[in-house]
Parts: sequence; structure tokens; C-alpha cells
Amino acid sequence: MRIQKEQNYRCTVEATITVAGGRWKPLIIYYLLSGTKRFGELRKLIDGVTQRSLTLQLRELETHGIISREIFAEVPPRVEYSLTESGFTLAPVLNTMKAWGDAYVSRQRGER
Repeated sequence: MRIQKEQNYRCTVEATITVAGGRWKPLIIYYLLSGTKRFGELRKLIDGVTQRSLTLQLRELETHGIISREIFAEVPPRVEYSLTESGFTLAPVLNTMKAWGDAYVSRQRGER
């Protein structure tokens, strides 16, 4: 696990957004909450993500110590991603986001 060098954040919310924000990172973390996944599994789960984007986001999450990557010496090579202890601490944040999203979608459907 590689930890990125310390940065000076104006606000701790900025730190959270830097580490776990963006279009794909919250989804990657959310799907890894249910267990270890291979690259192809994540790509299928996250509709619309390109291979390049997923690779970059996984690398950033690994750099921040949120996920771990395990490489198996097999042919073809197998790589598995899982949350670290630090990554699991984001579960309450993502579960709250999911609950808000569930309520929002429900309201939107009710207005139609």
C-alpha cells in the first residue's frame, strides 16, 4: 500500500473529496464493500466507465490507501481489489449517500 504525501487542505471536506470523490471512486468503493472484486467484475458493475478511467481511479484509491491490489502469479495474470481497513471507514458515508439517493429517486417517481 502506498500512501500519498501529506497535502494542505483548506477544509477536511476537500480531503474527503480528493480521496473518495469524483464520478467513479464512490461506486468502486461501494461495490468493494460487498467483497473482493476483479477488474472485469468492477467494469461490468460500473456502467459507462472506460478501462482507462477505471484503471486510473483504482490506482488513485490504492495510492491513498483506500483499496489494496493483490496480483496472483498465474497465466493469465489475476488481479483482485479489496478495501483496506481505511477504505471500510467510508461505509457510513456511502450508505448515507445510498439512502439519500433511494429517497430522491422515490420522490422523483412519486412526482410523475
